Amino acid sequence: MAKLDLSSVPVKTGSIYPEPYAGMMRGRSSFRLGEAGGLTQFGVNLVRLEPGALSSLRHWHLNEDEFVMITSGECVLVQDAGETVMRVGDCAAFPAGNPDGHHFINRTGTVATFLVVGTKAREEVATYSDVDLQVHIAGGKARFTYKDGRDWTGPR
Repeated sequence: MAKLDLSSVPVKTGSIYPEPYAGMMRGRSSFRLGEAGGLTQFGVNLVRLEPGALSSLRHWHLNEDEFVMITSGECVLVQDAGETVMRVGDCAAFPAGNPDGHHFINRTGTVATFLVVGTKAREEVATYSDVDLQVHIAGGKARFTYKDGRDWTGPR
């Protein structure tokens, strides 16, 4: 494939999360590089975080590996064991099935970006560490539940 035209790469803003969690993702956008390149076996996204923005709710994947590399600015990686400052060139890997929830926060006054590469499993469950929420993805559709498997109807 030829070089990607970054001006035509699909950009996703916001989140698929139900409210009130969707509103917490303001200031986050994702350039869908893998999608633009026609990739089907793994995802590649360039995530942009405005000052104060979160990458996601803190989460872990049952079936998907995830790799992150900071490409500009600075973010704080938050995991069960605490916080780690991540700067340009720093990398983190999150193996499938490891229940150590993670996310990134931009606590600086400038934009930060990072590259995310991850598996595209046919079926996936992501668990959100700090709230009673899971997402089940199958057939390209997302279904939210509580951690006990009951359909999600709102925060408890």
